Amino acid sequence: MSGLGELDRPGASGGPDTGPDARFDAGLDARPDARSDAGVGPDRRGPVGARRAAADPVKALMHRHRELCERAVDPLEIAAGLEAHGVTDRTAARFRHRDVFSLAEEMYARVPRDADAPPPAVPPAPPRPRLDRALLTLLPGALCAAALTGVRLTDGRTCLLVAATGLLAVALAVHATLRRGPLSGPRRAHHGLRTEAWTCWLIGYTALGDGLLRAAVDGGPDALPDGTSGGPWPFAAAPLLTLTLACAPAAWSAHFLAVRARRRLNSSRGLEEFAAGVQPLLLAALALFLCALTALTALCAAVLGEPADYAPVLTLGALLFLARLLTVHGFSHAPAVVIAGVGAAEVLAPATVFAGRLPGCGFLATPVESLLAEWGPAGIPALVCASAALILLIHASRTLTRASAHVRSDQPC
Repeated sequence: MSGLGELDRPGASGGPDTGPDARFDAGLDARPDARSDAGVGPDRRGPVGARRAAADPVKALMHRHRELCERAVDPLEIAAGLEAHGVTDRTAARFRHRDVFSLAEEMYARVPRDADAPPPAVPPAPPRPRLDRALLTLLPGALCAAALTGVRLTDGRTCLLVAATGLLAVALAVHATLRRGPLSGPRRAHHGLRTEAWTCWLIGYTALGDGLLRAAVDGGPDALPDGTSGGPWPFAAAPLLTLTLACAPAAWSAHFLAVRARRRLNSSRGLEEFAAGVQPLLLAALALFLCALTALTALCAAVLGEPADYAPVLTLGALLFLARLLTVHGFSHAPAVVIAGVGAAEVLAPATVFAGRLPGCGFLATPVESLLAEWGPAGIPALVCASAALILLIHASRTLTRASAHVRSDQPC
């Protein structure tokens, strides 16, 4: 959006009003192009142009953001672009409009367009879900179920080969889901591979991490995991299957939020009204996903004959879901940092226990052993993931309630 960055440029200091709106007005008045557009006197002096610019301030604003106005497909895109760069309803009032939405409607209506390409009469409908992308969300769970079945039906080297093949297939399926499915973010998003690697690590920790931590505290592990929950390195299959199957309800919940937020954007008449309407939708999408994840946790535990560990699965599921929501809407930095921090914490927990075996380093394992004695091995990842999910929820409630987060997307659902 050419010219939008100038909205954040500070104005002259020393005046009585130095807030964002004052900086915006100062930048507008100082723009020489606004004077040339509005017209100047024959002697090239400023007062005539200044009076005309003051009489039609919207024209000067349109000149500053000509590219945004010309390429917008509806007034909502202009409103979202202005809102993303700090224009508030209070700023719109200085342009003789009640809110940013009505200001954007005038800017959109006044942009000259070719007669052969009339503007759309109504806002475009949100994209419908594509069958191939919906089926892609089922692939990680299906491959994980097949791999677990193969591990339970084989033994020895065959079992190890089946487990390695299944692990690779599930990782590739998760990669495809996060890159090309409805849970994929914009192509310009950074941190993609790192975030996917940490995501696979967090999902894998639910299957092997708690068993490794318990075995490390007891002096082990004495052997590699054998795919059972009673071995020297216990393997928990139910959380792994639950989280891979949860890709489908995560995509449905994300689509639920996107469609209803877009409808709210079409019907809202102000930024505050839109934010107040989207925040319950965000919480409803999260609650919908957690309900589905709870049902999957109970179902997978019953089918595989394992205890249902709700706390670590639900907290990790909430963390990953909020991270994908933010990434889908273009906010990829905070999820990447938070997920990497959680992954590092889960690496650090068993590492401190092993480091505590060194002479004179027993104090390193004391914090983890204390938490383990108080809450059990599942308490540590649950505590870390719950704290991180709360941070992302607060961040999402501030970013996903902006109009700019729900502008038209070229990415199909």
